[in-house]
Amino acid sequence: MKIKRKLAAAVLAGFICLPAAAGAQTAGGSSAVTTAQAKTGQAGQEGYKTDLMRRIRNIIQGQEKTADDADELAKIQAAGLNQSLSRWAMDSRDEGGTLIFSDSPEYVPENGILYQDSVKGDARVLFYHLNNTSEPKKLAVVLKNEYKGSNKVMVTRGGSGQPSSDYLEVGKATQLEYFSQELNQQIVLPRGTARLLQEDMNETILQPGQLTYGVFDFHAEHSVLVTVLMLDAYGDPVTAAESLPVLPKDEMRLRGTFKGMNRVLTARKSYDPAKDGGVYFMLADDKQDKYRYGVDATDGSQVVNYGNYGINYRLELPVIAGQVKYYLSPLGGVYAGAIRSYQNKKAFTLYPTPNGRTYFGDNTAPESYEEQVKREAGSWHIARNTELANLGETSQRGQTVFEFSPPGASNLPVAIVMVPDKK
Repeated sequence: MKIKRKLAAAVLAGFICLPAAAGAQTAGGSSAVTTAQAKTGQAGQEGYKTDLMRRIRNIIQGQEKTADDADELAKIQAAGLNQSLSRWAMDSRDEGGTLIFSDSPEYVPENGILYQDSVKGDARVLFYHLNNTSEPKKLAVVLKNEYKGSNKVMVTRGGSGQPSSDYLEVGKATQLEYFSQELNQQIVLPRGTARLLQEDMNETILQPGQLTYGVFDFHAEHSVLVTVLMLDAYGDPVTAAESLPVLPKDEMRLRGTFKGMNRVLTARKSYDPAKDGGVYFMLADDKQDKYRYGVDATDGSQVVNYGNYGINYRLELPVIAGQVKYYLSPLGGVYAGAIRSYQNKKAFTLYPTPNGRTYFGDNTAPESYEEQVKREAGSWHIARNTELANLGETSQRGQTVFEFSPPGASNLPVAIVMVPDKK
C-alpha cells in the first residue's frame, strides 16, 4: 500500500449510473448486467465477472466516456477553480463489523500465512500482496468453520482486480468492481470443514512481480478462522492453510484486526452554496480524519492502519438549496480509485477517480510547508493546476451521500471539495 508521502496535488470527469436494485445502465447508454443476473449461480457469476472486468478495463483506458464528459473536461481545464476554500466541519463515528487487513509482508518472499484471525458476524477482508519470488504463486483466502455444527457465510460484496505488475490499475479495477455490484453468494461449512472465500482463487496465478488486491464483505453466522496465504501455483489452499507457517511482517506492519469496519462522516451543518462559498474536508490525513488502531492477532501487538485501507466511508452532506459541484482532489501523489454517490434511495452513480486515464495526482507540484500548514488549519487555495476528479452535482435541497474507501496502491490523503455551480 502507499501511505501519505510528501504532498503533491488534469482534471478529469466521468460517471457511470448504476441502479442499486434491478437493472444497470452506463451514462453512455450501454447496458450492464442487472443485479438479478449477477445472482444466478456459478455460470452467471462467471459471465457477469467477465463482462464486468471487460467494462472496467475500458473505463480505466478511457474507452468508455461520453461527449458530455469531454465537454466538462474542457471547461474545467480551461477555467480551473482558482479560489480559496474553507474547511467544512464534519462529525465522525465508527460502526459496523470487523476488518481483517492483510498487507504485510507486502512483498511476499516465500510460501506462508500472511494473516489469520477468527471472526463472526459482519466482516470484511482486504488483501494486498505482491509475489516477490521467482516462481508463479497463488494468493487465497480460506474460511474454516470453528463452530461445532454447520455454519453459513454470506458474501455480500467484493472486488478483486486481475493480478498485474501495474499496481495502480489493479487498485482501480478492484475498487470499480467492489463499488459496482452487490453479491449474494452462500458458503456452507459443515462442522470441521474449510473452503475458499472465492473459488476462482484456486485458479488465479500471480507471476513473479505481480500484485493481487481484493476486498470482500461477508457475514458469518458463527465463528470462522480467516486465513490469507500465498502458496505454490499447483498447491491446494485448504491443505496449505493447515501446514504453512505465519510469515513475519515487514517494517510497515500493515496487517491486523480492526473493530468497526465502517466510518460515517456527517457534515455538522447543511451547506448553503450562496452563503458558504467553496469548502473542503480531508480524508485519511490523520489530522482531521484519524487513522485506525487494531491488533495483530498473530502476535498480539497493537498496529496502526496508516491510510485507513479497508475502511468504508459514508460521507453525509446535506445541502440547503442551489447548484453544488463536488470534486475529489489527491493531495498525496498518484491516485487511482472509485467513489459512488446516492441522490436517492434507489440508485447510485459510480465515479472513476479519475475518469479517462488510470491515475492522476502526478501533474501538480508539491505543496509548500506554509501551504500545508494553512490547509491543515482550515484554509486552502485551489490553484489552476490542482488536480480534481468530478463527482457530479446537485441542484436541489436534500442530502448527497458518497461511499469512499482508500484504494490500494494510491497515495493519501485526499480532499472532498464542494463549490457553488455558477453555470
